[in-house]
Amino acid sequence: MKFTASVLLLAPFLAQLASARPLFNEDTRSLKQRANNNNNRFGQGRFGQQQQKTTAKAATTSAKAAATTTAKATAATTTAKGAKGVTTTAAAAASTSVAAASSTTAVAAASTSVSAGTGTADVSTGGSTGAAASTEDNKDPQQSLTLLTSLIGPNLANNGQNPPVAGQVASLTSTNNFINYCVGQTITNGEQNVAGSCNPVPMGQIPAKTAMPSCKFVFPPNGGTVAANQNFTIQLAIKNMQTGAFTNANQNYFAAPQQLNGSGQIVGHSHVVIESLPSLGSTTPTDPATFVFFKGLNNPADGNGILSTVVTGGLPAGTYKVTSINTSANHVPVIVPVAQHGTTEDVSYFTSK
Repeated sequence: MKFTASVLLLAPFLAQLASARPLFNEDTRSLKQRANNNNNRFGQGRFGQQQQKTTAKAATTSAKAAATTTAKATAATTTAKGAKGVTTTAAAAASTSVAAASSTTAVAAASTSVSAGTGTADVSTGGSTGAAASTEDNKDPQQSLTLLTSLIGPNLANNGQNPPVAGQVASLTSTNNFINYCVGQTITNGEQNVAGSCNPVPMGQIPAKTAMPSCKFVFPPNGGTVAANQNFTIQLAIKNMQTGAFTNANQNYFAAPQQLNGSGQIVGHSHVVIESLPSLGSTTPTDPATFVFFKGLNNPADGNGILSTVVTGGLPAGTYKVTSINTSANHVPVIVPVAQHGTTEDVSYFTSK
C-alpha cells in the first residue's frame, strides 16, 4: 500500500517530466534558430560590427587563438639598414583570415593583420555597410594595425576578364586590398631609393572629374627663344590645384596618400625640368636620369595662378624642352578619377642662342 501510494503521489511529476522532454528539445532548437536569426540580423546594416555577447565572445576567443598561433608561426623579421630605413625581409607579414569553426562561433570571419617586425596581431570583425568607424577595441582606425572590412573593395577580387577582351590582360586580384603586397621587398619608407622599392602607402583621395588639375607654360613659349647664358624666368599657369604644399623629399617621399582640400582640389606642388635635345625635330626619347635644370616650385601660385622660378645663369646655346611635373604634397604624380582625360602636364620646346 505504501508503494502504491508513493507511485500515486509521484505520478503527476512523472507525467510533467515526460511532457517536458520534447519541450526541452524544441526549446533547444528554438535557441539555435534564434541565434542564427540574430546572426543574420546583426551581421548586416548599421549593426554590422556588433554581435550577440555570448556568440561574439566565443568567436573572438577562437579568432584570437588562431591568430596568435599563426602570428607566432609566421612572425616577421625586420632588418634595419641604417640611413636607408627599414627593410621588411620576411614573407610572414601576410594577413590571416580566421573563420569561425562551428555554427556556434560562425558569427563572422575575423580578419587578422600581422604587424611586421612584432609578430602581434589585431583581430577585427566588420559588417557590410562601410560605415565602420573603429576596430573592436575602439582604437582610432588611423592608429590601428587592422584593415577594416568595410574598406575592402569587392571589385578588387575581379580580374576584369569576364568575359575576356582581346588585347586586355587580367588584373592582379586581392581580397584584402593588397595590404601585404610588398612582403619580402624593400619598402619605400619615405625615401628616394634609386635601386627601386615597393610602396605600401595607399593612393588616397582622388578629385572629381571637374577638379582635375591642368597647366600651361607662359614662358618660355613653345617654339620660343631665350638668350644664351642669361637669366630667364620660367612661368607656369596652373588651375584646379592647391599649390605650395611640399613635404620633406628625403624623409616623406611617397609617404602619405594624396589629399584634397575643402574645394576638392589636390593639395600639392609643381616642378619644372629642362632637358637638352639634339634638335627640335628629334624623335629620340630622352633619358629621364639626365637633365640640365630641375626645380620644385614650393611656393603657392600668385594671384593670377602663375608659378615661377628663375634659371640662374641661363642655358648654353642649344635646343631644349621644359616639362611640368604636378604632384601631391608627398611628391606622387597627381592621380585623377578617369582613364580618358587631357594631360595634367605641359611641355614647351625652345631654343637658347
